[in-house]
Amino acid sequence: MGDKQIVIAVFILMYIVMIFFQKFRVHAALGAALILIVTKVIPLSALPSAINWNVLMMIAGTMVVVFFFIDSGMPSRIADGLMEKSANVMWLIVSISLFSGLVSAFIDNVATVLMIAPVGLAICKKIDIDPVPVIISIAVSSNLQGAATLVGDTTSILLGGYAGMNFLDFFWMNGRPGMFFTVELGALATILVMFILFKKYRDKVEVREKTEVKDIVPSIMLLLIVILLIAVSFIPGKPEMINGIICMSIALVTILQDLIRHRDKERFVRALKDVDYQTLLLLVGIFVVVQSLTETGLIDDMASGIIKAGGGSTFLLYTILVWASVLISAFVDNIPYVATMLPVVRSISLSMGASPYLLYFGLLTGATLGGNLTPVGASANITAIGILKKEGCEVSFADFAKIGIPFTLIAVFVGYVFVWFVWK
Repeated sequence: MGDKQIVIAVFILMYIVMIFFQKFRVHAALGAALILIVTKVIPLSALPSAINWNVLMMIAGTMVVVFFFIDSGMPSRIADGLMEKSANVMWLIVSISLFSGLVSAFIDNVATVLMIAPVGLAICKKIDIDPVPVIISIAVSSNLQGAATLVGDTTSILLGGYAGMNFLDFFWMNGRPGMFFTVELGALATILVMFILFKKYRDKVEVREKTEVKDIVPSIMLLLIVILLIAVSFIPGKPEMINGIICMSIALVTILQDLIRHRDKERFVRALKDVDYQTLLLLVGIFVVVQSLTETGLIDDMASGIIKAGGGSTFLLYTILVWASVLISAFVDNIPYVATMLPVVRSISLSMGASPYLLYFGLLTGATLGGNLTPVGASANITAIGILKKEGCEVSFADFAKIGIPFTLIAVFVGYVFVWFVWK
C-alpha cells in the first residue's frame, strides 16, 4: 500500500471514529497520527513543522486568562447586560452569536470562542437552557466572520500577502466592495437561520440580581490580548508564533499578578488544571494527519481535480472552486489548502482572462466557511466542543450539523452569488 492510500485509509477511519464514537475523539486523532509516524508517511523530523504551535500556544494562554476572567464574575455581568437588552431568549442567542462574529472579524476565531463562550455559558445557567446550541452558534459565527478583514483569519492573511492587499482592500478595492461585505451579507442571512433554529425560545428574559465583578484585572488582560493581536497583525515580517507568544506572556503576567495580589496558590493550581488538555491533544493529532495530506500531494491532487472539472467556463470553474472548497475544508485544515490553491488560482485567472479577485474571493469564501460543516472542521469548533465537554455536555455529530450545515450553506450561497455579480 502506497503512502497516499495509507493516508486516505487512516483519514477516513479517524473521522468515522470521531463521528460515531465521540468519547474516543482524542484517541482517534492521536492514534491516526501515530500510525502515520510508524509507517513513516510523516517522518519524525517533520513533526515540529506539522504541528501548529502558534494555535496551541494561543489556546493554552487564553484558557488560563479566561479562567481568571470567569472567576472574576465578569462573564456573568456581561450576560446580565445582554439579557437586559434582549426582548426574549431567541434574541439573546442571536445577539451573542453576532457579537462573537464581530469580535472574530479582528482576532483569531479560537481566541474569540474562548472569550465569548463563558458569557454564553453564564447566560444559559441564568435562564436554565441547554448550552449546546448556544456555544455551537458562537463557534460557527466566529468562523463565519473570520474572513471579513485582513486580520481576522490566517487564510485572509495568506490572501493579503499573496495578492498584495492591505487592510482597507478587504472593505473596498478597485472601486468595488471587498470580502468584508461578502462575509457580512452572509452573516445577515444567517440571522434568518437562527430565527428558525431558535424560534421555540420565546420566553421573556429577566435579570433578577446583577452579578458583582470581584476583580477587573482579568478583563483588562483579556482586552489586552485583543488589542495586541490586532496591533501585531499590521507588523510586516513578524515571527510566525507571535500570537501564541502574546497569549502565553499575558497568561504568565495574569498568574503572577494574581499570586502577588491574592497569595492564593490553590487558585493558581486550579488555573493550570482548568486548561483543556484534551482539546490541545486532539488538535495535535489532527495537525499531523492534515500535514500528511500535504506531504503526500493529496491536496495538490484535489486542486488539480477542481481545475480539470472547470473546463473552459469561468462560471463553472468559479462554482466548482467555491463549493469544492467548502467540502474539502469541512475535513481538511483550510490553511494549507488555501496556501496551495492561491498560485493555482492566479495561474487559472491569467490563462482564462478572468479577474483573479473573482477566484481569490471565491476560494476564501468556500475555504473559510467550509469548516462549519463538521465539528472537527475548524479549531474553533473543536475548542467549543471541548468547552461543552467540560460542562458535562456531549456534542454529537448530529447536534453540530443541525446548526453548522444550515449556517454554512446559507452564508456560502449568499457570498457565492455576491462575489460573482460584483467581480465577474
